[in-house]
Amino acid sequence: MSVSASIALLQLASPALPIGGYSYSTALEWGVDVGAVRDETGAREWIADALALSIASFEGPLAREAMRAAARWPAADAAEVLESLNVAAIAARETAELRLESEQMGYSLGRWLEAVCPDPESDAWIAARLSPLALPVGWAIAATRLGLAERDALLGLFWAFAENQAMVLMKAVPMGQIAAQRLLRSLAPELEAAVGRALALPREAWSSAAPGLAIASARHETQYSRLFRS
Repeated sequence: MSVSASIALLQLASPALPIGGYSYSTALEWGVDVGAVRDETGAREWIADALALSIASFEGPLAREAMRAAARWPAADAAEVLESLNVAAIAARETAELRLESEQMGYSLGRWLEAVCPDPESDAWIAARLSPLALPVGWAIAATRLGLAERDALLGLFWAFAENQAMVLMKAVPMGQIAAQRLLRSLAPELEAAVGRALALPREAWSSAAPGLAIASARHETQYSRLFRS
């Protein structure tokens, strides 16, 4: 990877990316509230399961295909693929708050595209045809504009998820910064495996089925006291 590509990846995967990831826990807050996650061991299992069962098996390969389509835009077939993938990404969010999470972060990423690495013609098309914009599709378009390779873009997407989960734990468990860093380091094999799976998985094998996560999210929606929006 070139230095310029490394800088682009660091920027896209940074927690400072202004898309509001810090306000969402993707149901992890409910897991903490009910005692399913109370230490590093439980946290690692929760995040690893989410990576394997949902993100690497659906959002990752979907983002991969969206990158390939974005690279061919404005070809008509590429536009059709991006629209289809965006619909699929939103439809796969099994609860109201998970859908809102993807849509609102996708919207913010669309505004980031317009301000930081604009393509006026493409931006106008996105606003007209990909609204609401799902996060993995928005990520794929951003990664393509930044010139990232598929493997690097997927690693950034998965790392951003894992790092945000660690930040949730620091607030909700609470977990110390060193413990959170140790947790992230321990997830390296799972992140590597997730990238490999997302790159290789054929369309007919995609699956977003993670019933436990969906139930946790549905229960989080009515959780009495919460810090996070999902």
